[in-house]
Amino acid sequence: MVGLLFMFAMPLLLVVIITIVQDSAFRQINENQMSLLIINHDSSEQSAQLITLLEKSRMFDIEQKNETPADEVKNTLIRKGKLTALYIPENFSEQLNKKAALVARVMLADMGLFENNAVEKEPEMPELQFYHDPVLQDAYSYTIVSIIRSHLDVVENSLMIDVIYQLVGIEKKPDTFRDAMMANTVSINQQPASKVNIKPNTTQHNIPAWTIFAMFFIVVSLGSNIVKERMNGSFIRLKTMPVNFSLIFGSKMIVYVSVAVLQVVAVFSVGVFLFPVMNLPQLILPGNFFVLFIVVLIIALAAVSYALMIGALSKTQEQANGIGAVSIIIFAALGGILVPVFVMPDIMKIISNFSPLYWCLESFYFLFLKGGNWTQIIPVLIPIIIFILLCQMITYIQLKVEKII
Repeated sequence: MVGLLFMFAMPLLLVVIITIVQDSAFRQINENQMSLLIINHDSSEQSAQLITLLEKSRMFDIEQKNETPADEVKNTLIRKGKLTALYIPENFSEQLNKKAALVARVMLADMGLFENNAVEKEPEMPELQFYHDPVLQDAYSYTIVSIIRSHLDVVENSLMIDVIYQLVGIEKKPDTFRDAMMANTVSINQQPASKVNIKPNTTQHNIPAWTIFAMFFIVVSLGSNIVKERMNGSFIRLKTMPVNFSLIFGSKMIVYVSVAVLQVVAVFSVGVFLFPVMNLPQLILPGNFFVLFIVVLIIALAAVSYALMIGALSKTQEQANGIGAVSIIIFAALGGILVPVFVMPDIMKIISNFSPLYWCLESFYFLFLKGGNWTQIIPVLIPIIIFILLCQMITYIQLKVEKII
């Protein structure tokens, strides 16, 4: 009963918790507004325009505390419970105007409309201060800074147009030209490089990944069972039966492969039926169920073969449980289950190729995210099949050495 609970209840709980946590994080980035505390000590037009653009973007939940002293911004950030803060110094607009005037005069001087001696010495560029809570990851902070930078570019470009019009003696407000220039932007159509119309989300990533992790954790149950039967003489007694030992061993494998397949069915069912009820993205299964079944069967056989090898090589049940569990966690870390492989250093990307979970995960990704066919999946399945044969060979040699078979 405890073994069944470990093999079925724990993977289901793990998949649900991980998906809820990651989906909440993605929603915070993609849907919810980012918390931003603004301290504006500049009372001119440009700082107000920047704040207005940030508000209109609907990407920030903005709170202004303009009376906060510059040296108290960090304390205010912590006291207010905000993750990020933007400090605008009092000379922001003044320095921005000087910089815009300099650039405009350089451009007009190159056109022959100004003498070179009319160009002033380059002024000091204005500087905004962005503060963030130390718990906030760098990638998240860089995203916010990039968004602020893009809106700041709009302010600078708008100011540049105004200055150029003033320098050439045109008094009319250049609203038409400025609006046309600001609207003349190139759109970017973001699309996943997949043959199927499936939007990548936390469910499509997490369920395949953690299902593989759960399947390989069958090593804790099967590995210790093999050790127990070796130590208490069960294998020796089975040899006295008028049946080929390979049939007995194969029957054990069939049982555990079936258990691993049932794990997949249970976890996938949660993604298909339970996740929509929990307001989580629904798992979209691949269209070719036959290919999916073959891939699941091969991964299950790889998990069982590894468990048999650990059971054959271990001397005690405790050794089988410890080595088996720790090795699966290491394989998961190297194989992209815990951390995506693409963010790893180059040397770790090479090492990840030696993790069976990496190839298992790649085969699932080809099915669930890329709409892969046999031509694409077979090269990924070959390393898994090699791993299965290697584990089976080591198991056979070890049992042969112990004269069990």
